[in-house]
Amino acid sequence: MRFPLSMTAGLAGYIARNKISPRPEWQVTAEPAARTANPFHIIHTRTGTATPAKPHPMIRKRFPLVLMLEPLHACNLTCTGCGRIREYETTITKRLSVEQCLRAVDECGAPVVSICGGEPMIYPEIGRLTSEIVNRGRHIYLCTNGMFMVKKLKEFQPNDTFFFNVHLDGMEKNHDIAVEREGVFREAIDGIRAAKAAGFKVCTNTTVYRETDMAEIEELFGYLEQFGVDGHMIAPAYGYSAVNDREIFMTRDDIIAKFQDIDRLGRRFRINNSPVYLDFLRGERELPCTAWGNPTYNVKGWKGPCYLITDAHYETFEQLMTQTPWEHYGHGNDPRCDHCMVHCGYEPSAALGINSKLSDTIKLLSWALR
Repeated sequence: MRFPLSMTAGLAGYIARNKISPRPEWQVTAEPAARTANPFHIIHTRTGTATPAKPHPMIRKRFPLVLMLEPLHACNLTCTGCGRIREYETTITKRLSVEQCLRAVDECGAPVVSICGGEPMIYPEIGRLTSEIVNRGRHIYLCTNGMFMVKKLKEFQPNDTFFFNVHLDGMEKNHDIAVEREGVFREAIDGIRAAKAAGFKVCTNTTVYRETDMAEIEELFGYLEQFGVDGHMIAPAYGYSAVNDREIFMTRDDIIAKFQDIDRLGRRFRINNSPVYLDFLRGERELPCTAWGNPTYNVKGWKGPCYLITDAHYETFEQLMTQTPWEHYGHGNDPRCDHCMVHCGYEPSAALGINSKLSDTIKLLSWALR
C-alpha cells in the first residue's frame, strides 16, 4: 500500500465523519465589522468586469486535514524559493514551546501534522515534539533539508505514523544551486540512506520552477529508488509576495504545460500526490482552493488565509476559521491566487471529493493500494 493501512483508514473515517457533521463553531462567518477590526486584514478586490468565482458549498463545512506546524522559522539555508526567512525576519530568533505546539495540534485536531519551518531539525526539542504528537495518534511528516538527519537520528523512533520528508529540487548540481550552498544534496542523501537503514519511513518533496527540467526530476526519482524511499511529493512553485520573482515562478499556463507528462512519472514512481490533484496540475479538471484544510500555526499564531499568503495572524483556530473571509480568496477572486496551484490549497479539495467524477473512486483506490 502507498500509505500504512492505519493512516488510510483513519483519514477516510475522519473525512467521512466531518463531511456529515463538521464542527458547527467552525462554520460561523464573522460579520464585516469583526473582520475589519483586525489591523492585518487586507481584501484585494478584482477590477474590471470579470465574474468572481462562486464559493463551493464545502466552504460551509470547513474542517482541517493537515496542520502545517512551524515551531520556528530559523534555518541553516537561504533557499531561493523560500519566503519564510524573509517574511518572518523580525521574529526569526523566536520559537514555539513544545506545549504551544501541542495545544495547536489538539485545538484543530487535524489527523496529519506536517512539521515545517524554517528547518525543524534545529528545533531543540524536535525529538520530544514528534514523540508527543505520535502519542496523540497523529501522523507526522517532518519536512527537512536533510542536513541534520545523520546527527539527530537517535532522537527519533521508527513508526508507521512518522515520515521524514526530505526536500530535493533536482540532482546534485541544480539542487545545490536552489538551496544556495554546495554539498547539501550529498548530505541529504546521506541522511536518507541512514534513516532507511534505521527503519524509518522517508519520502521526498520536490518544488518545480520555471527552469526545472522534468527529465531531471525523473532522473532524481530513479536515482532515489536504490535507497528504498517511500514516495515523492511534487508541486509547482508559487510566487507569493515574500519571494515574488517572476523569472523563476510560473503562470497557470506554464504549470499545466510543465506537468503534462506527470501521469507517466506517476506510473513509474510512487508519487504521493493524489491522482485527482495531478489531473488538476495537467489542466484536466478544475478544483477550488480549500486552504482551510491545511491551516498553518507559527510563532505569530494561526496564519490566514493560507500557508503562502499572510493577511492576518489569529490567536485561536476558531478565529482563523470564522474570521477569514474565505469567499474572497482563490483563483478568480484574489489576483494573488491566480497562478497558485500548490498542493496545500488544492490537495484538500481532491481529498474531499470536490468536483469529483464517477471514475475517481476506482482511480483513488488503485492509487492507494499501489
